[in-house]
Amino acid sequence: MESIQAVKQRFEIIGNDPKLNRAIEKAIQVAPTDISVLVTGESGVGKESIPKIIHSLSHRKHNKYIAVNCGAIPEGTIDSELFGHEKGAFTGATSTRSGYFEVADGGTIFLDEVGELPLPTQVRLLRVLENGEFLKVGSSQAQKTDVRIVAATNVKMGDAIEKGKFREDLYYRLSTVEIGLPPLRDRGEDIHLLFRKFASDFAQKYKMPTIRLADDAVSLLLQYNWGGNIRQLRNITEQLSVLEQKREVSYTTLKQYLPSVGSNLPAVINRKKPESDFSNEREILYKVLFDMQRDINDLKKLTMELMNSGSTAKVKEQNATLINKIYADDDNREAQLAAFVDEEETPEAHDVEVMNVSQAYDTNKGVKNGDKYHFAEEIEEEESLSIQDKELELIKKSLEKYDGKRKEAAAELGISERTLYRKIKQYNL
Repeated sequence: MESIQAVKQRFEIIGNDPKLNRAIEKAIQVAPTDISVLVTGESGVGKESIPKIIHSLSHRKHNKYIAVNCGAIPEGTIDSELFGHEKGAFTGATSTRSGYFEVADGGTIFLDEVGELPLPTQVRLLRVLENGEFLKVGSSQAQKTDVRIVAATNVKMGDAIEKGKFREDLYYRLSTVEIGLPPLRDRGEDIHLLFRKFASDFAQKYKMPTIRLADDAVSLLLQYNWGGNIRQLRNITEQLSVLEQKREVSYTTLKQYLPSVGSNLPAVINRKKPESDFSNEREILYKVLFDMQRDINDLKKLTMELMNSGSTAKVKEQNATLINKIYADDDNREAQLAAFVDEEETPEAHDVEVMNVSQAYDTNKGVKNGDKYHFAEEIEEEESLSIQDKELELIKKSLEKYDGKRKEAAAELGISERTLYRKIKQYNL
């Protein structure tokens, strides 16, 4: 069994972080077996090195090693890529094609970004893991394959399973052994070692002197968050190697190449109370007022139908849904008001601006004053929603308005003078 240090030199892995060493050690231990391995870690941490180590130290090392980026293959063609297809299986399938699982028979397949596999493909992959069988697209005959599968993902598999994006049974088949790689920000002095290695490589590539960091720039390098991990560090080192004339990089120069410096610091949460609290309350009141106006219009409609038909039972039966809705809306309004009125405050304390409410709200509960409504100091008792009471109230108001002249009052109410006369007798007016 090769040592960790020998494997690092062979695969050009830089660093001495304990978590990195443990990941390499696990890869060396599982390599001689056929156990399925799942490599986890953030994007850019170098997950592709682990399956190469496993394959090269296994008994399959003389057979094919195929790396497949599952996230880069369109969903409509991934089954054909992995398992092959028969001639005529779909439009454009002009010949039979062998998939990766057939080509890599006896070798190793590395499925990168396995968390991006569509669910139907996951079912096919599960069958391969369980009994080594697969079906070509368009074929009904099962084929056998002897393939070692190493998968990798930067997705949190627990969340993907919970959301139904990844099969739980497939996860457990893939992760017989799970190898996790640490993010670059947790690898301490490894960051500077990697920077020096990349700087040396780019100096040879571009035939120029190697860049180096000043002491304060090294401190910045170690403190930075490195969200893109090793890939981001490599890109920044290449930029510095090509663009900077001075071969010693200062703190100020390095800072210019690091986006969002300080992103490793704790996030500052603004706990200032939003200025829009009163605006939200005002919007709720707008809604309550306009809902009340709508209910009043509905009541007027019911009253007119009652006066025209003369049958209370009939009107109630025909408008049962509307009546129930009015009562329900009233309950909703009470809940809305209770949600924002403080227990120690009374509604009189609120001075609410209402846009054009003179057209929308005209009851005795509000008193218009310029462009504002002030709630009355004394809250009136709950208004009766009885249809007969509303009818009686409207008739009284109409008669008072026209000094008892039944003809004008009937016209105002939209009923005949004879019907009004009958109503006057009914209510002993």
